[in-house]
Amino acid sequence: MGDDEMECFGPAAIYFRKPERETIEAQNNPFDAKTAFFVAEPKNMYFKGTLVSREGGKVTVKTQCGKTLTVKEAEIFPMNPPKFDKIEDMAMMTHLNEPAVLYNLKERYAAWMIYTYSGLFCATVNPYKWLPVYDSVVVAGYRGKKRIEAPPHIFSISDNAYQFMLTDSENQSILITGESGAGKTVNTKRVIQYFATIAVSGPKKAEPVPGKMQGSLEDQIIAANPLLEAYGNAKTVRNDNSSRFGKFIRIHFATTGKLASADIETYLLEKSR
Repeated sequence: MGDDEMECFGPAAIYFRKPERETIEAQNNPFDAKTAFFVAEPKNMYFKGTLVSREGGKVTVKTQCGKTLTVKEAEIFPMNPPKFDKIEDMAMMTHLNEPAVLYNLKERYAAWMIYTYSGLFCATVNPYKWLPVYDSVVVAGYRGKKRIEAPPHIFSISDNAYQFMLTDSENQSILITGESGAGKTVNTKRVIQYFATIAVSGPKKAEPVPGKMQGSLEDQIIAANPLLEAYGNAKTVRNDNSSRFGKFIRIHFATTGKLASADIETYLLEKSR
């Protein structure tokens, strides 16, 4: 998708893909694969560097910040050409190594591109701030698009699962995992939000029943998650809203693709809670 096609995402487009101008500039940058390397520094950090000399199992590399380091051969790693900077699917890299992955995630994060594909997986880096990447315009932008037709996003994962369910008539699963504070709870909400938006079951006129949750099915599914959080979440050092239990959420659809019902199973609830 070029700059014109990205307009379907509105103001959020800048958080999904680097502009075409930046892509063209990167492709024209000079690059020598024989001398371009990542070099490891003591505190588990990696820097881009240029090979100066290689002798007796030791190499001398000059980093971009001007420092000259002499390290072991095993402490340098091949670098990808500049055209791969901020790449959306890291499985497409020429050299797939730890420095290349971390550098790419860091560069995308610096531009607030928090979603990045790695093969079948979608890696998310928690921005710890609100980004306008979940509104109705973005939902509409991802609806009906194949994975390769749009930038990485939790909505793309959700829509593809939905389309595969309709096409193959088979159950689909989305696994959201990560360490505390990674953003699992928020992304779970976004998956539910997406399904509740694109698979609206339609207005139902029903008489209010005392003691029963009111509103549409979509509203009830979305409202159920915060209710569980009130009982099973806690404030920790690393996360103000840390889930102290696991959730297995089933969302059921009718043959027409509309939402029919949902249920949630909880497990591994801490005894102290």
